[in-house]
Amino acid sequence: MAHTLLLHARRVIEAHLEGRNWREEWDARDASPSRGCFVSLKIGCRLRGCIGTVFPVRPTLEEEIADNAVAAATRDPRFAPLQSPDLRHTRLSIDLLTPLEPVDSHSALDPKVYGVVVKSGKDYGVLLPDIPGVKSVAQQIEICREKAGIAPEEAVTLHRFQVERLHE
Repeated sequence: MAHTLLLHARRVIEAHLEGRNWREEWDARDASPSRGCFVSLKIGCRLRGCIGTVFPVRPTLEEEIADNAVAAATRDPRFAPLQSPDLRHTRLSIDLLTPLEPVDSHSALDPKVYGVVVKSGKDYGVLLPDIPGVKSVAQQIEICREKAGIAPEEAVTLHRFQVERLHE
């Protein structure tokens, strides 16, 4: 299944960049139940885009992956939209998320094992697990706070999740 989902994400990005509708080429009979997922793109060792959903918003996993793949390629605000010639140099990975679990203590977190969601009111930041350079829970939470614009003194709730990471 891993290879199939990665190939699906690549084909969706390719179709989008070429102006085709990927849904016309997809067989919905093979669809999987939806779940949260992130799609990341890298060129060499450098991140090129990463967009995802903590909670699924599409009816199937394949649709969730498709929307996140196109968004990672074309709408990640940190990068210019990917161009067709760049796709052949781009490697994809997909992180399939487990359901969120509330966390009462930092000791229940481990940045190598768990991703984290830091929430204050309507603002929240998400960080996937096992990100190069992230070595501590404090650093993981700080990054999430920065992403969400949550001040260091603001009270937050924490949730953790694990991922099944698929990569080319």
